[in-house]
Amino acid sequence: MQALREPVPRGLLKDKVVIVTGGASGIGRATALLFSREGATVAIVDIDEPKGQAVVQSIVDSGGKAVFLRCDVTKTVECRSAVNRVLKEYGKISVLFNNVGIIRRASVVDTTEEEWDRVMDTNVKSVFIFSKYVIPVMTEAGGGVIINTASGWGIMGGQKAASYCASKGAVVLLTKAMALDHGPQNIRVNCICPGDTETPLLISEARQLGIPREEFLEEAKQRPLQRIGRPEEIANAVLFLASDAASYVTGTALVVDGGGLAGTV
Repeated sequence: MQALREPVPRGLLKDKVVIVTGGASGIGRATALLFSREGATVAIVDIDEPKGQAVVQSIVDSGGKAVFLRCDVTKTVECRSAVNRVLKEYGKISVLFNNVGIIRRASVVDTTEEEWDRVMDTNVKSVFIFSKYVIPVMTEAGGGVIINTASGWGIMGGQKAASYCASKGAVVLLTKAMALDHGPQNIRVNCICPGDTETPLLISEARQLGIPREEFLEEAKQRPLQRIGRPEEIANAVLFLASDAASYVTGTALVVDGGGLAGTV
């Protein structure tokens, strides 16, 4: 796969303070690094401290500002504490990127209740909790931006992914509901719907399904652009939604999937 050329920073998020959940790897990591290059101070929220601290170090080494906050996003107390720490440290929260997510590749019959709850808590409840505590902060400041990570499977169903599809469909409609409720406070709320992207989550799907990695990735390329996405490409879409370039965009589900859903209704 040809390397993606790193864009020249334009200061699109200068002086912004951003929270990125799931920022230690994959799309979250790529977005945290990109946001920093665009001038933001980044708070990386994750349970993987070594990888999260490594992202922070990369940002600091490049002259940026970042902090790692270990947080189980399914725990209200820990989420509220993370929000309060960012507010105490930096005095504001300009952008919230609710990105953390997990997947269980199984039908309803083969999904345990515990697995269902874990997927829904991680993928949906975390969006609710972080937004619940960040929105009043943004309201007091005169506005802000929230971006949620949904999925192409939040728009169209997929096989052997019942809990994941349900969770991502919930994120899409939660995004729209939040946009309606909080537009009057000058808070824009959008979500991205990535297709298959080269992340640890995608590799975990092959393992769960018992399909050889290369075979699974080859199948994932079956879309108009004939390749899977790069985390940096998804991060570019998140940056657009976070920036003033999207100042009149709210309540939308932005599909970034190489054309995977282009032939659907």
